[in-house]
Amino acid sequence: MPFALSDGARIYWRLDGRPDKPPLVMVSSLGSDHAMWNPVMAGLEREFHVLRLDKRGHGASDVPDGEYSIAQLGRDALACADAAGFARFHFVGLSIGGMTGMWLAQNARDRLDRMVLSNTTSRVVPGAYDERIRLVLTQGMASVADLVIGRFFTPGYAARRTVHYSTVRSTLLSIDPRGYAGCCAAIVGMTIADGLANISTPTLVISGSHDPATPAERGREIAQAIPGARYLELPTAHFGHSERPVRWLGATVDFLNARPAG
Repeated sequence: MPFALSDGARIYWRLDGRPDKPPLVMVSSLGSDHAMWNPVMAGLEREFHVLRLDKRGHGASDVPDGEYSIAQLGRDALACADAAGFARFHFVGLSIGGMTGMWLAQNARDRLDRMVLSNTTSRVVPGAYDERIRLVLTQGMASVADLVIGRFFTPGYAARRTVHYSTVRSTLLSIDPRGYAGCCAAIVGMTIADGLANISTPTLVISGSHDPATPAERGREIAQAIPGARYLELPTAHFGHSERPVRWLGATVDFLNARPAG
């Protein structure tokens, strides 16, 4: 298994797709690993050389003690890109993955070509994660599973009990509570909102009109703050790529493959 060493932690990454295609780095949501992207991977692999990683505290990556930061997660992504030989790359992130992308666009803009921020936000209400952190650390991941899954998917999609739904739920339950809590702390402590106006990376923001985790208005705020950003809203909950994979994939591929103006 390939690992990159970053800030004292081993970060798992994997490559899929065609080496002759543009590099793409993808970071998943809080409570998920690289398999979160499975519903859209077949289409992405045809167009890009795709690097997916497991955030610190998640999946096959190490679980350091203590609170993490968005800056750490950004450096983790860069370490994986370096290990794969990606000097420059497109970036796609969902939820905390999108927050990581916004940090990269502000602090490592020379590494990014184009960026898709899906179902994410640049700010949270103080105290929003306090109870969730307390629950997972004292009672385990099962204590928040129904709440979290209820944010990931609309009731209609959840009722279908697809293989992907089952995989997402089992992954959530398998996460070390320390890693989940560490990433919750990263969200609470992020300081990326004030730098959005300085982002020069061409950006597409995708939101879900039924997303209780990162409501569509948060996505619209990001798109309005980043110069020249495009915005797309889908009739989904938090995992827009799962519920509307064809439309999400089409918009993402078209945007990432767009030629620069002029």
